[in-house]
Amino acid sequence: MFGTSSAWALSFQLLVVYLVLLSSLESSRAGITSTFVRTQWPSTDIPLDNEVFAVPNGHNAPQQVHITQGDYDGKAVIISWVTTEEPGSGKVQYGKSENRYDLSAEGTITNYTFYHYKSGYIHHCLVDGLEYDTKYYYKIGMGNSARKFWFRTPPKIDPDAAYTFGIIGDLGQTYNSLSTLEHYMQSGGQTVLFLGDLSYADRYTYNDVGIRWDSWGRFAECSAAYQPWIWSAGNHEIEYMPNMGEVSPFKSFLHRYATPYLASNSTNPLWYAIRRASAHIIVLSSYSPFVKYTPQWMWLREELTRVDREKTPWLIVLMHVPIYNSNEAHFMEGESMRAAFESWFVQYKVDFIFAGHVHAYERSYRISNIHYNVSTGDRYPVADKSAPVYLTVGDGGNQEGLAERFRDPQPDYSAFREASYGHSTLELKNRTHAVYHWNRNDDGNKVATDSVLFLNQYWASNLHRRRRLKKNHPRSSVVRVATY
Repeated sequence: MFGTSSAWALSFQLLVVYLVLLSSLESSRAGITSTFVRTQWPSTDIPLDNEVFAVPNGHNAPQQVHITQGDYDGKAVIISWVTTEEPGSGKVQYGKSENRYDLSAEGTITNYTFYHYKSGYIHHCLVDGLEYDTKYYYKIGMGNSARKFWFRTPPKIDPDAAYTFGIIGDLGQTYNSLSTLEHYMQSGGQTVLFLGDLSYADRYTYNDVGIRWDSWGRFAECSAAYQPWIWSAGNHEIEYMPNMGEVSPFKSFLHRYATPYLASNSTNPLWYAIRRASAHIIVLSSYSPFVKYTPQWMWLREELTRVDREKTPWLIVLMHVPIYNSNEAHFMEGESMRAAFESWFVQYKVDFIFAGHVHAYERSYRISNIHYNVSTGDRYPVADKSAPVYLTVGDGGNQEGLAERFRDPQPDYSAFREASYGHSTLELKNRTHAVYHWNRNDDGNKVATDSVLFLNQYWASNLHRRRRLKKNHPRSSVVRVATY
């Protein structure tokens, strides 16, 4: 059911607030290129002796702690951490009461070398059989070096389960990165959808590559140890460095950041799917083969048939390289994936496709270019209410700086774009609507700059279900919500 009457009253107020904005977007499809100019902090990495990279006290204390979803439906987590001096204990103790750990799980330990760098001992522990919507406390490490954290599981899979996702891409470890992370932690987000390019350690050489992976792990721990980060890999995770004898793609990333790929029948940790609250989330790999009959192509074809919009109405896709991008940076790099998958995205009415890679922010209208081929001559994207909204959120704050050169004139498919650092939040209210914000980092302040109310692709487009909703909840029918 949709919840209490007070919840519906709040939803109604939200609809009214955003109606004016959406109506204006419907009546005028002119895109906006923001003229905001910020005074940037230097796009250089924070020095290693800064407190944000502090090593925890105690002999062999766990560090770089992070969690991700551990199964298909949100009743498990994978808890990961690193010990440096020796393997230590691989056990996670956990329970529902603070300082009372009635349960435990045993994990695995691995390590790797990169050039002459030797990683610490990397622990991954699956904690499963958890209850929905429950706060769990957990402890890792031994004796005086043990460390304590907590996390909350999501609500059970339900079409009206409210949930807030944060969206961050291309984060790095600069002062701008720190601003993004601190602002996100104030946003009320419950899980991060991470769009690739984590540490930017590949911009270093020799042993400094591994050292900067370690510093980034300690940097992100303040959030990633307390709520799941759903990982996708970017080009800076490839780390193909033959001059150093390193030619195995994604070596550091795959050792350090586990994903629940087996739970969705994937054959590779770089592409997988999860369900969380009212969302079905599909993670794709922009830098793995995806053309017809490749493993990723075949897996996605099957996974899309598993999506049940009656249970998880919100269908979200994550990738690193944007399919639609009007920035000079990385322009058209997503064209091959567009050609491979766009028709599926339209067929299955994907709600949102989030990407990073371009160090700026951009939001599209609902458009598609699925009819283009060498014989039709239909070369340009057209409005398509069955298509996703494409959102580029590659503005986390890394040392490469902002992508400030947008193509002029602004293409018809582009609704809003700005070259600033920031992050996004997506608040799923129920099965029918979600509130989206892009939040700019304005030299230390969080500014909600682009705010939109979106209707769900599946429920808003199915007239039978809309009639049923009106019959059961007549108050919702008095507001006409514009879509585009």
